[in-house]
Amino acid sequence: MWPNAVAHALSCFEWAFKQPGRYLNASEFDSPGMGDARDDLEWAMRHLPPGAQRDLSRLITRIDEEFERRTLPEPNYPEWALMGWWWTRMRER
Repeated sequence: MWPNAVAHALSCFEWAFKQPGRYLNASEFDSPGMGDARDDLEWAMRHLPPGAQRDLSRLITRIDEEFERRTLPEPNYPEWALMGWWWTRMRER
């Protein structure tokens, strides 16, 4: 990972979640790249020491809850779940 990768990933979610509306639309998902940002957080969780993992895990839990609340299941591409459950969510209604 590059310097500040976790901070950048967290800022992607912060920006998108500040957008109005119940559902995230495609522009919030694709730019700034929330799927990729969530991948980065997952990678960081596997490589951080235990104390930092616990702290980041608490943030990720809140992010995942909000992300799931503001997206819909994507029924057409279940194989994307292999990359991460967040890739199986629709970004707009």
